[in-house]
Amino acid sequence: MLESSAHFVSAADIMGLDKNVRRILSVPQTEIRVHFPLKRDSGRLEMLTGVRVQHNNVLGPFKGGFRYHPDLTIEEAAALAARMTWKSALTGVPFGGAKGGICIDPRQYSDGELERATRGFVIALGDAIGPEYDIPAPEVNTNARTMAWVLDAYQMSRPPHDRHRSRHVVTGKPIHLGGSQGRDKAVGQGAVYCIQAWAERAKFDLSKATFAVQGFGAVGSWTALLLSKLGPKLVAVQDTSGAILCESGIDPEDLFKHVQVYGGVKNYPGTEPLATREFYSTHCDIFIPAAHEDQITAETAPLLNARLVVEAANAPTTLEGDRIVRERGIHLLPDILANSGGVVVSYFEWLQNRRCEYWDLDEVDFRLKKLMLESCRKVDRATKEYRTDHRTAAYITALRQLEKAYMEKGLTS
Repeated sequence: MLESSAHFVSAADIMGLDKNVRRILSVPQTEIRVHFPLKRDSGRLEMLTGVRVQHNNVLGPFKGGFRYHPDLTIEEAAALAARMTWKSALTGVPFGGAKGGICIDPRQYSDGELERATRGFVIALGDAIGPEYDIPAPEVNTNARTMAWVLDAYQMSRPPHDRHRSRHVVTGKPIHLGGSQGRDKAVGQGAVYCIQAWAERAKFDLSKATFAVQGFGAVGSWTALLLSKLGPKLVAVQDTSGAILCESGIDPEDLFKHVQVYGGVKNYPGTEPLATREFYSTHCDIFIPAAHEDQITAETAPLLNARLVVEAANAPTTLEGDRIVRERGIHLLPDILANSGGVVVSYFEWLQNRRCEYWDLDEVDFRLKKLMLESCRKVDRATKEYRTDHRTAAYITALRQLEKAYMEKGLTS
């Protein structure tokens, strides 16, 4: 059973999910583990391990990121792949869910070694990925450059007349290789659209709000920058270097420049350092975890001093943390809704490549906003229909779409 199974089981019980669909969705369709050689710069040969889990593709091709992390396991990839299935179904994107990567610490490898490792991984996966079957994207410790390597390695494995037809094998590519406008800010932009929808529904004046962000990488920095443009004030930030506070407000754009130079938010001028407990207890209207899994826990959830939690990261809240947040009456926008902007714009990129089209940023943002706001409305309706919280409602909304697909195929009980 997948790590996210508790939320899946709760939603399935409440909605009365068909028992056969429940069985199908309870396990991933495919789990792949590959071992392949890497020649280090020193000339030494090292064997690397890569994994890819394909959870479900009833709605369309598998879709999900490659992450490079020493602690990556099949089990973790399976849980994240399931979340990709839920995100796609929730937003109406015709994709399934997948996740995987290489079990390495990229900080210990040169750029040349990382390129060779990426190409080796793609070769080892073979036909397990493909533009109409399984489409990777950037994730933790990978980026547009990594995707360019994936694209080139895959294309070189195809017959010459098929190579340009394979451009949509990967998303999150550099723009000049077929990447989409808006992909770099997609997760943050989607989260901000969800916050706007929540504020409108709650009749909350965003222009006077304060917010804190945990994690200031691509997701956290873009979320902070885009949200601050609507008027809210960034008052606290935490990353691996430490945590900072400035009640009069922090300029996200200037902070990003500081991080680029110094490698973290620590010692940003005009701010005071915070201990971890102090950061979680920072008084703010919106708390945005945008880093890694398992950050809001039984220990940290009681410290939160916010009105709304927005899960811009994947699975940042543990089961116990989730229970405490609900019991304390703190609103929460779950990850499968709040950070689904990435898979939506990945779909847009895939679609543009397939059609040999190019959309400008206004077109991408317009389409993203439309899908995100409609997803928010669907979840809101489910909260009322089933009298449940937003996380359970989001799962129910996703599971309904999957159940309908299996019903049409005649696989329901």
